[in-house]
Amino acid sequence: MAVYSMTGYANAASAPASDGPSKASVTVEARSVNGRFLDLSFRMPDDLRGLEPALRDLLGTAFRRGKIELRISTARDNDSAWPNPSSEQLNRLVRLEASVQGWMSQARGLSVNEVLQWCRSGAGSERLDEPALEAARLCIEGLRDARAREGKRLVAMLVDRLNKLRDLADKAEPLLPQVVQRQQQRFLERWNEALHNANAGATVPASALQERALAEAAAFAIRIDVAEELTRLRSHLDEIERLLKKGGELGKRLDFLIQELQREANTLGSKSPAIELTAISVEMKVLVEQMREQVQNIE
Repeated sequence: MAVYSMTGYANAASAPASDGPSKASVTVEARSVNGRFLDLSFRMPDDLRGLEPALRDLLGTAFRRGKIELRISTARDNDSAWPNPSSEQLNRLVRLEASVQGWMSQARGLSVNEVLQWCRSGAGSERLDEPALEAARLCIEGLRDARAREGKRLVAMLVDRLNKLRDLADKAEPLLPQVVQRQQQRFLERWNEALHNANAGATVPASALQERALAEAAAFAIRIDVAEELTRLRSHLDEIERLLKKGGELGKRLDFLIQELQREANTLGSKSPAIELTAISVEMKVLVEQMREQVQNIE
């Protein structure tokens, strides 16, 4: 199943209705941007307002999230085309003219231009509901295709960032034992120095001091060890990749996982006592922020 972006644009037009009293066409445009829910707005001529429920159904079936604006415009060429009067219209005009002149003998007769203008205004205009709905269906299909193409580009970008985050995690993992050991040794040195300055050996047995020092060093090593954070980060990366391959409506789930990635990267930076791991944490946070901005556009 494809991954859809919430950003896209499409338009479509109906064929001119040549079988009506005037040739008319309908143009439909759709613009879509990101949104937490499905937010629809319509701009259309008043004589097509009755189509809004049907249009809402079409859009609600095709999309789940996003702010979508649908615009419908019509074009008629009856302002320049001359009508083709029917015999019924002409007979009616003759009867009306005779009736008026019977009451008003000084009334002049109708000119050809006046006859044609009357036939044009009396012909009415054809309904454009069906052409409008057909153009709307084509436009919605085009918008869905556009969102799918944009979604494909987003997936490629997210996969690239996932791979870079995995590389950073792989780069950080070998550093952990060295960093923990080095920081643990520094802790013991400072501990012993503090005990020496306080002359604690005069009142507390050396074995007790050594045992307490090792216990504190072990607790310190646990506090600075970020192996668990790296494990959870990899787990989130695997889940994001699985969702991207599955496709469908996954924007909200991806947004939650991105927050978890950000949490792990922040924890890695705050717990790390070594400049090497801090630098890796900064790079991770930059990549996660790039992913977060793009995930906001996924349906």
